[in-house]
Order: sequence, then C-alpha cells, then structure tokens
Amino acid sequence: MNRPVSLLLHDYKQPASDQPKKSKALQWFTVGLGISLIVVALINMVDMPAPGKSPSSAPVMSASINEPPIMPPVDRVALMKQAEALMPAPALASAPAFEQLVLNVAAGDTLERLFRQNNLDIGQLMLITELDEAKTRFRRIKPGDVFEVSHKGGQVMSLYTKIDLTSALKIEKQESGFTAKIIDRPVERRKRMAYGVIDSSLFESAAAAGLSDKVIMNIAGIFAWDVDFVLDIRQGDNYYVQFEEIWQDGKYISDGEIIAAEFNNNGRTIQAIRFIDDNERSEYFTPNGDSVRKAFIRAPVDFTRISSNFNPNRKHPILNTIRAHRGVDYAAPRGTPIKASGDGKVIFRGTKSGYGKTIIVQHGGNITTLYAHMSSYVLKVAVGTRVRQGQAIGFVGSTGLATANHLHYEYRLNGVHRNPRTVSLPDAEPIDEQYRDTFMARAAPIMKELEQFKSTQTAAVAYSSQ
Repeated sequence: MNRPVSLLLHDYKQPASDQPKKSKALQWFTVGLGISLIVVALINMVDMPAPGKSPSSAPVMSASINEPPIMPPVDRVALMKQAEALMPAPALASAPAFEQLVLNVAAGDTLERLFRQNNLDIGQLMLITELDEAKTRFRRIKPGDVFEVSHKGGQVMSLYTKIDLTSALKIEKQESGFTAKIIDRPVERRKRMAYGVIDSSLFESAAAAGLSDKVIMNIAGIFAWDVDFVLDIRQGDNYYVQFEEIWQDGKYISDGEIIAAEFNNNGRTIQAIRFIDDNERSEYFTPNGDSVRKAFIRAPVDFTRISSNFNPNRKHPILNTIRAHRGVDYAAPRGTPIKASGDGKVIFRGTKSGYGKTIIVQHGGNITTLYAHMSSYVLKVAVGTRVRQGQAIGFVGSTGLATANHLHYEYRLNGVHRNPRTVSLPDAEPIDEQYRDTFMARAAPIMKELEQFKSTQTAAVAYSSQ
C-alpha cells in the first residue's frame, strides 16, 4: 500500500550536486570586482569634504582638542597597489611533462634495438641518424655509451649524449623536424704535486703515494731514455712530480698530463718540463731546453725480465756451442707489441735463418736496429716504410732458434754490434730556436713551484725524523 508523501518532509531545495557550477573565470571576476569596489568606496570616503567646507578647500591640521582630526591626503596609487596585492594570482599553465629515459649501451647493442626495446619511434631514429652532426656519433656507438632521451608516448622530444670529455651532442625536436648541435662541456685543470721514495719499485712507491696508473706510466715514459725502471732502480731513489687533475662540474674526472718532474736515481738528477708548440705537439725538455728523450729508446718492448744479456762468449742454449750473443733478449708474453727504438726506414722484413721473423730498421748516423723471433708483423709495416720512435712494428714470439717467447734486439753502429743497454745514445734535437724564449719564460715559474714543493717535503721529512 502506497502511502502519500508528507509535504512536511519534502525537501524543496535543489541538491548540491545538481546546482549549476560557476566558472572559475566568473569567480575571479566577482572577487576582483568586489575588492575594487571596496577600494573605490574607501577612496571616496576619505576624499569626502567635512561638513560646511567646499570640496576644493585644502584640509588644515587643527591643534584644537575640541575639533575632530582631519585625515591627511591619501595616496590613491598606493591603495590600488594594496588592492592588487590582495587579489589572488591566476594559476600558471604547467610545462608539458615528458618521460625521461636513459639508454645504456651494452655489448652487441644497436640504437635500433634499444629504441625497439623501449618502444621509441624507429622512424624518428632514422631522421635523427641523417643529421650531419649525429652521423658519426650514432654509427660508432660502443659498450658504455649513454643516451639520455626525453619522450612523450614514444615520440622523441630530445636526445643527449656525451661525445668526449669536452663536448656533447644535443638533439631537439622542432616543428620542422629535428635539430642537432654540439655542446661544449668545459673542464677545469687543477695542479697537483706528489713525492715518493722507492723501496722496491717505482710502481709500488707511486701507488703508495696515491698516484694513478696513468701518472705512473707517464713518469716511466718521460725518463725511459735515461732510466731502466727494471734494472737501474736503487732503494732510496726519489721523485717529485707536478701533474694535472681534470675536474668537471665540481667533480674529479681523471688525471691529466705531467707538467714537470724530477727523478733522482743513484746520485744523478734528471728534470723534465712539458712544452706544447704551436702545432699542439707535446714534448719534454730539461730546464735549459735540451730534449729529455734520446734518438733511441733502450728497451723497445715492455719486458718482464732480461733473459740474456749482450755477451760475445755466450754458449748457445740450442746449438750448445760458444756463439757470441750480439744483442739483448727481452722476455715478454707472446703477442706483446714490439716498438721501433728510433725514427727510421724499414730495410728488411722477413724470415732470417735462426732469427726467425725479423725486421731491420735503418736510422740516421749509420745506425741499424734488428728485432727478431717475432710471432707476426704489423701489417702496414713493410720494406720502405718510414717508422717513428715508439711505433709498433711487430709482436713478441719464438720463431727461429728460440726456446721461449722473447725479443732479440740488436744495435749496430757502422755495422759493428754494440751493447744496446750501455751504448751512448745520441741526443734528440733540442727545443726549436723559435720556441726557446717562450719555453724559458714558462719553465722558470714551473721550476720555482717544484723547488718550493721539494723544500716543504724535505722539511716534513726532517720534522718526522726528530
């Protein structure tokens, strides 16, 4: 049975959810209009003349306590500014949000594979790879490379990747397509000084002094013409070095080049200062401008030990007869690169009886060097090829009459064999005359800094021994 609805219980108000919503613009307009009207009313009230006075009469400050105080003139501009300050600021439109993605290149990866794995637009990748600035970078990606991508639903908006230490590639989407530009990544080079005393080896000493492998190898390379770091090192030898540290965005990146160094070996002192000429060629010279390097290096291979020295009366290990050993044998793992000991021209490459695979290089001053028992040659090195000091020409092996992997190295002057380890090597050319004044001017403050550092280290050692 249906009961009639009581009129007393009936709600005639429209539910809140059914009320028409006011637009935000109308609400802002209403609030602003209300505040403006209030300000105008205040201004009118202040400007209203007192009873019995004309509107044009200026207000007069009265000293009588029986008269009501007269308001000072009102700054309408200031009141309007206060009113504007009371009005809430309109909401700013937020910038479009894009998703950020980091693509880390692993072994075997291609950009196409990485794009597909992350649901990025392959068509856009094709357009990007056609940009002149991007062609080389994108075709030579390697494990460890990183690409930072900003995208919206798979549509690439921007892409960023480092090219090297000082530059990066930035690609951005425009209405007309993609644009690419190379961005500079400035670095800061800071000087650092270090000191070490050798107990057993340069490498152990330098590592204990907190030096990186790069700095240690550079020290060995600078003094390689004067010091054999396997055979000439003595306990108590010491060294001082000034080198660069590379920083970027306030973070340490790596060690740079050595600026200056001093090595004290068995009573002799060798100093070296770096100089870069107008052609960006870097070389080390003594403080008076002589080249630190020699025309030849003592050992043309990174060896583990000397397995046989220069010996005219040596007994041959295979032939078992007295047979002069007119060179030095440097034991090293198979495949270790063999370097030309000086600038010259290859005059022989091939198999030479008991020497096995051999290369002979003709140098200036009627000097020749021989490299034997190679496992193989560097392909581009052939008879007639000009080679530079330190250039790889072949690899360690045991071809010919050899019992183990090693390099047999000979040094001949006017056709006469000389001991490669003790022969007096000709000096390299001193600094070019056109750079001498510049070098001397730069070398003086560098050596002063090095001497000051040496003084502090000497004082520190003396203090610690007390």
